[in-house]
Amino acid sequence: MNLEDYTVLDLTWLLPGPYGTMLLADMGAEVVKIEEPTRGDYARWLEPEVEGTDAGAMFHSVNRNKKSVKLDLKAEAGREAFLELAAEADAVFEQFRPGVVDRLGIGYEDVRAVNEEIVYCSLSGYGQDGPYGDRVGHDLNYVGVAGLLGETVSKDGTFPAIPAYQIGDKAGGLFSAFIIVSALLDREAGNGGQYLDVSMTDVVTSFATGQSWRAFMGEEIPESERSPAAMEAPCYDVYRTKDGKHVTVAAREEKFWERLLSELDREDLSEYRFATGEEAEYARRELQSEFERRTQAEWDEYLSEGTMFAPVNEFDEVFEHPQLRSRGMVEEMALDGADKGENEDGTGTFSYVGFPAKSSEGIDDMRSPAPGFGEHTEAVLSRVLSEERLDELEADDVI
Repeated sequence: MNLEDYTVLDLTWLLPGPYGTMLLADMGAEVVKIEEPTRGDYARWLEPEVEGTDAGAMFHSVNRNKKSVKLDLKAEAGREAFLELAAEADAVFEQFRPGVVDRLGIGYEDVRAVNEEIVYCSLSGYGQDGPYGDRVGHDLNYVGVAGLLGETVSKDGTFPAIPAYQIGDKAGGLFSAFIIVSALLDREAGNGGQYLDVSMTDVVTSFATGQSWRAFMGEEIPESERSPAAMEAPCYDVYRTKDGKHVTVAAREEKFWERLLSELDREDLSEYRFATGEEAEYARRELQSEFERRTQAEWDEYLSEGTMFAPVNEFDEVFEHPQLRSRGMVEEMALDGADKGENEDGTGTFSYVGFPAKSSEGIDDMRSPAPGFGEHTEAVLSRVLSEERLDELEADDVI
């Protein structure tokens, strides 16, 4: 699993595209981040700033292993320089609103004219066409249209609950990375390059695959079965512990329900696994009284591995959890490019969420921290431009 022979020109910013290109970079691809010379990726300037760098924490979090090139794509000389880079690249990944890259002269057909084998991916909120194609939007808009928000209601069922993570943004970036790799594989099979149109709304809509049969078969979802009630039952719920924290129980299968009740010494609740109404409330109260006998940590130690049980981590606890630590899902890297973890006091380092898959061949996902603004401009452009042209671009503020 190594993309080290592939170069991706990255025309994305903030969260969706940068998350996707970071995944490609983690797998070894050379990702060249093209940034407008005066402001670059907006995420660079979001607080808090990481001390000793020219960027904020969010930027660092999703831009490791990349190179940064300053290039004004609105200038004719900048457009020409981009196309010369694209002629040697394997993929272009852009995140502008539909139609913008064509107006800039760097759209798929423009790039294809200099590189017929290019894989060109456009990521947008609603896709490149359709009645919503030109709409502006953010994550909340996309998950609303896709139905996820409507099925994630507050506990009293009166109002949609806003997800804590940007689901559409992350899903769009992840799926873009997946489809780009698929297209590169298709190209290796001799089928040439292609254009890819990824909609964040479409990707979130695809998450409904397991429940979509209801809509297709004309079956209306009863209020009692809407999320969180859609999955909620005494056997599938969240319970508070002695120390005021919470644990999850997901014993939907009979054998796991019986195992849990046995370890709680509450076999008398066996018939209430999927109880509703007053019977469900009774079972929940009984289970709640049991879980209030111990702290979250004590339950984690007490219950066996054969129970469908896990703690509800606070956000900061996630990154200290022994399971995630053991899986390498938290890594520290020196910001100056030195060996990660070099500074014992933590200064000069930044913590990253690791690559979410493992390979027997190894994945070198912590090669370099996020790049400085325009750090690689000269090194990358000198591959395709002469020293004289670079001097001209610099004099004209194109780079």
